[in-house]
Amino acid sequence: MPARPPFPVATACAVALAAAATLAAAPATGAPVRHVVEPNHTFVTFEVRHFDTSTVRARFDRVDGFVVVDATAKRGEADITIDTASISSGIASFDEHLRNADFLDVGRYPTARFRSTDFRFFGDRVISLVGELTMLGKTLPVRLDASHFNCYDSPIVKARVCGGDFETKIERSRWGMNWGIDRGVPDRVRLLIQIEAVAQP
Repeated sequence: MPARPPFPVATACAVALAAAATLAAAPATGAPVRHVVEPNHTFVTFEVRHFDTSTVRARFDRVDGFVVVDATAKRGEADITIDTASISSGIASFDEHLRNADFLDVGRYPTARFRSTDFRFFGDRVISLVGELTMLGKTLPVRLDASHFNCYDSPIVKARVCGGDFETKIERSRWGMNWGIDRGVPDRVRLLIQIEAVAQP
């Protein structure tokens, strides 16, 4: 049976980025607000078509970082790190392949990172984040688009929490992740980002 397609770390980073956008959705307060990623509700999931048949999915389970948003000045900053070894598809052999040098090469590159200081607003809400994704030692521009977000007062953490779902598509070959493309394994990967972040005092 042909090997299944990869999950780009960049995707994960982008995902974390999306979290930033979510945080930015918080109501304007007249001052920058720092949000820290809440790990129990933050995951980056990828989808790839398997030889144009079924859809293969996996996710990164460990994402860390922060977002600072000033909704009044329409500015923001995001710095998100993804643990590339935390990739999880539910199939141990597939996960090991994704971790090796064919794809994420976690021995040499244990993390992927997304950074942005370019937040795009529509009114008081962030609609996209434009930044740079570093994966496999290469840094390239990435944009995350917000499709849904919400902010609420959490009765659990006793703080304001913002989060939502974000999406982007990347071509893994741009970061040098080329395995299987010549055999029909897709280059383009859809990233779906589930994220929540907690406002800090």
